[in-house]
Amino acid sequence: MYISSRAILNTKYIAKTAIILGETTIGENTIIDQNVVIGYPTRRSLRDRIAKGNSREYYELLDSASSGSKTGSYCHIRSGATIYERVVIGDYVETGHNIMIREDTVIGNHTVIGTHTIIDGHVRIGSNVRIETGVYIPPETIIGDNVFLGPFVVITNDRYPLSRRLKGATIEDGAVIGANAVLVAGVRIGRNAVVAAGSIVTRDIPPETVVAGVPAKPISTRSRYEEKKKLWEEGRI
Repeated sequence: MYISSRAILNTKYIAKTAIILGETTIGENTIIDQNVVIGYPTRRSLRDRIAKGNSREYYELLDSASSGSKTGSYCHIRSGATIYERVVIGDYVETGHNIMIREDTVIGNHTVIGTHTIIDGHVRIGSNVRIETGVYIPPETIIGDNVFLGPFVVITNDRYPLSRRLKGATIEDGAVIGANAVLVAGVRIGRNAVVAAGSIVTRDIPPETVVAGVPAKPISTRSRYEEKKKLWEEGRI
């Protein structure tokens, strides 16, 4: 265990192998599992600190380079998670195992982040969002409230790699993105829209619209989707 002298911990549920760096704050009754790193410094922060020539032990170096992050109350950060500096996580957030959240990401309350998910920094995620296993979310992505991202969804932010212009996707409140869907850089998924599993979205999707295919095209409405979902839940289809 390494806990920074600058950290403010309002919980006693921290595993002995956790590493907490910088001016990190952790809310009450939050659980930090084994082998979790919170407040990991960015490459720039670390290199700037090394350039100053101060002789430090490894963890002291990481700690001195980190500005820390913020995790709210009643969260559960599971084993193997790495959370970078300047990340802000709300209350009642849960992560799966071996996730990574890069710097300057903000996550709302009651959000779930599935195992092996990568949030690659400079991302905004709302409240009551459910992100399933293995999702990739690049910089500049904006995700609203009550959004569902199925397993292995991939969001991109560069239409012509490797270009010098990055533009993240925007997913509005209540949208549902099915498993293995791909969202191309810059697309907007409208409020309560649904993207079927395996689709590739290359254009904006209007609100309340269901799309499917490669490239994704409208096939139905959200109201009809909800009707079918109810029939499925009742075992009638």
